[in-house]
Amino acid sequence: MSRVVSVLGSAVMSAALLAQVPENLVVEGIPPIPATLQRDVSRYLEFRTAVFHGWHPVRREMLIGTRFSDTLQLHGVAQPGGARRQMTFSREPVAGGQYEPREGRFLVYSQDVGGGEFYQLLRLDLADGRTSLLTDGRSRNGNARFSRDGRWLFHNSTRRNGRDTDVWRMDPRRPESAERLLEVSGGGWAVLDVDDTGSRVLLQNRRSITDSELHLLDVTQRKAIRLTPDHGRPVSHASARLSRDGRSVIATTDLDSEFLHLVRIDVASGRHTRLVDDGARGRAPGGRAWDVEAFEVSPDGDRVAFVTNENGVSRLFLLALGSGKIRPVSGLPDGVLTGLEWHPNGKDLGFSLSHARSPSDAYSVDVRSGRLTRWTESETGGLPASEFREPELVTVSSFDRLEVSAFVYRPDPSRFPGRRPVVMIIHGGPESQSRPGFMARYNHLLNESGVALLVPNVRGSAGYGKRFLTLDDGFRREDSVKDIGAFLDWVRADAGLDAGRVAVMGGSYGGYMTLASLVHYSDRLRCGVDIVGISNFVTFLTNTQDYRRDLRRVEYGDERDPAMRAHLEKISPLNQAHRIRVPLMVVQGRNDPRVPLGESEQMVQAVRANGQTCAYLMAKDEGHGFAKKPNADFQFLATVQFLREHLLGDPSVR
Repeated sequence: MSRVVSVLGSAVMSAALLAQVPENLVVEGIPPIPATLQRDVSRYLEFRTAVFHGWHPVRREMLIGTRFSDTLQLHGVAQPGGARRQMTFSREPVAGGQYEPREGRFLVYSQDVGGGEFYQLLRLDLADGRTSLLTDGRSRNGNARFSRDGRWLFHNSTRRNGRDTDVWRMDPRRPESAERLLEVSGGGWAVLDVDDTGSRVLLQNRRSITDSELHLLDVTQRKAIRLTPDHGRPVSHASARLSRDGRSVIATTDLDSEFLHLVRIDVASGRHTRLVDDGARGRAPGGRAWDVEAFEVSPDGDRVAFVTNENGVSRLFLLALGSGKIRPVSGLPDGVLTGLEWHPNGKDLGFSLSHARSPSDAYSVDVRSGRLTRWTESETGGLPASEFREPELVTVSSFDRLEVSAFVYRPDPSRFPGRRPVVMIIHGGPESQSRPGFMARYNHLLNESGVALLVPNVRGSAGYGKRFLTLDDGFRREDSVKDIGAFLDWVRADAGLDAGRVAVMGGSYGGYMTLASLVHYSDRLRCGVDIVGISNFVTFLTNTQDYRRDLRRVEYGDERDPAMRAHLEKISPLNQAHRIRVPLMVVQGRNDPRVPLGESEQMVQAVRANGQTCAYLMAKDEGHGFAKKPNADFQFLATVQFLREHLLGDPSVR
């Protein structure tokens, strides 16, 4: 379906208003953005983040990702609170980077074009700032790992056929040395770790979030052996690292458990030995265990830093492998911790941390003293941290008595008394999780419009055990939509919320959930915003990129099976578009490899054909969500305007 760039609602726009619409955007059914709205929202568009990517191997210096202009780029920070020294300069965002691990004379980083996710690896020589392409410029490349001596770089690539993620090796100083070491079948293979000399490589083959196995590649023989036996049922080995002596592997697994826990796997026998007992690290009130969601082994191999996910909140612990003693790291605010990495000095542990009152920033902890150091303090548009609302955790009983939970952010009742309108924001994945991090632009809805934010974790979300993860698979897909109905019931019973003014929005799978919620609950919703959402599971599975199709079939069902195909067609929002009776806004990136452009365009066409309001925003230079600041800013301005008209009933927006 062809599109013409147009802005409906006004025949003539002032030059100032026209300047707000980047030329690369297709804008339909969205009125001109008033200058007053832009001024009102502007401070909430100027937050910045800092993401910790790693340490310099010689100096006590951090590599972070942050944005000074329109896209995330790599920066160095030489000391806590020090200036951010920009190292990469590109119109496209940088996905991540790492220093060569011996001397740190160059960086290897990852970047795509236009959000297409066909990531390339590039080398940045720090002496002269010169950048060199290491991969072929066409395939998808990722999971880059150096050997510990810095000589070799290993990674996965779809170069052979565009589908299978084979294992490759190169000397990054000589890109022409690149060679394929192992041909694999499937798009779920990943390089997890490499030994000192690059003679052995630890691999993961991920068939789904609940089914993954580990393999060890002997580089000399070009042969991989499976480390984890077939247990006759799905078992996840989510992450793993080689021990320094090469005799064992430290890993997280849900073998014989609902939750991921730390184990040591003997390479010779495959035997699993549990390293951390749930009781040793403590349980939440009620005796519940939680996932170990991340870990890293210290350079000397004596300690493990690991992170648990306790109802969405990250907790950091240190484990002494010799004694088994566990020590919690105190002083961290309730938030989300990512990107653990030890400095080669074995003392400093770096990571990123985000919480409700702060965007992501880079931190370190001295594991000997327990001292916590904040390296960056990201800007929040001049807004004081005290203005950002902390969430509360609520639990709801769904239609089948399954407990599902949500984080609720309420506006300040002294400024916004009475029952408040609600925006429900549904996460993607579906194997993801809504967590108590920084709400970024959405703080504007809380602080300026008095809108409450309800952020649910329906069945199928991560963090609540492997059974919970599978409760929406295949023929049970719409059970997760019924969970939204349970949250709507909860809103109706809450004295501080207005059940007559509820909107729903989400991205990716959350976009599907938005559309499905509008299909089933149009009588209880005012409007919805679908961002890169699935509208028809059959066309989605047919057109998503080859390297990810089989992984998605495990989750959603195999459309090649006649019974499943009929079910997927039946539940797809596209085939029930006539049941959507409230306004819809659809947002899409043209280069999206996951949920292709056609998913949005066919939904827009179907809703409009039924006589319903459907605004449409498409970026020609984006993929699975908007990553460039001008595009993301305009998307949020258009969303606020849409909600003001259709949720809040403000006639001044037109």
